[in-house]
Amino acid sequence: MAAAPLSPMVGSGADTKRASPISAVLVTNGDVDHVAGLLTLREKQAFTLYGTEGVLGIIADNPVYSVLDPACVTRVPVLKGQAFVPVPGLDVEIFPVPGKVPLYLESDAVDIGAEGDMTVGVRLTAHGRTAYYIPGCAFVPEHLAKRVSGGDVLLFDGTVFEDDEMARAGVGAKTGRRMGHMPINGDGGSLHAFDGLGIKDRVYIHINNTNPILVTGSPERGIIEAAGWRVAHDGMEIWP
Repeated sequence: MAAAPLSPMVGSGADTKRASPISAVLVTNGDVDHVAGLLTLREKQAFTLYGTEGVLGIIADNPVYSVLDPACVTRVPVLKGQAFVPVPGLDVEIFPVPGKVPLYLESDAVDIGAEGDMTVGVRLTAHGRTAYYIPGCAFVPEHLAKRVSGGDVLLFDGTVFEDDEMARAGVGAKTGRRMGHMPINGDGGSLHAFDGLGIKDRVYIHINNTNPILVTGSPERGIIEAAGWRVAHDGMEIWP
C-alpha cells in the first residue's frame, strides 16, 4: 500500500498480518465508489463507521454489508454541524454540499444540487490546522465558499476537466454536471471558484480516469498548477 501508515501491521501471527490500523471510517456519500471499500475491511476488522442517517440507512438496507459484523463494526450516525472525535486529537464536522442521491437510487426526476444528507463535506481539525474534504459537489454556493475560506487545505472534487469529457472520450453520455460534479474548466468551473479565499493549499481529489490532469506534463495539468492546484496521488501526505 502506498500510504505506509495505513498498511496492515506485520507480525508473527496470521491475524496480525491482516490487521489494519484503521479504527474509524467516515462515509460522505452513498455512491458505489464511496462505500464499496468498506467490503475490504470485512474480515472481522474492528472499527467505528460514521455517516449521516441517510447514508448509513442505505448501507443497512443492502444485505451485502451484513459482512460488517456488528460485533466488530459500530455504526454511529452523525449530525451536520455537530463536531465529533473519531480518533484522539482529530476534530471532525460534516456539512451539506450540493449533490444528489446515489446513481442506483435515481428516479426519472433527479434533484441535482440538493443539500441534504446524501452528499456532505468534512471539516477536519488537528494540531491547530484545518482541512476541508469535498469529494462530490454540483456547484459552489456563496455559503460553501465562505465556510472553507482561510482553510489550511481544501481537498475538492476534480472528477472531470471538461463537462462533456466522458462523451468525447466515448465512455458515457452523461456530463459531469449531470453526475453531480462541477467540471474544473469552463464557465462555473471549480478552477477559480476558490480564488481569493486565503486557502493555503488546494488539491483535486476524486478524479475520473478520463481526466487529463492525471497525466504528468499534460497541458491540463499545467493549467491547474498555474491556478494554484495540486493533484492527489496514492500515498500522498498533506501534513507529513
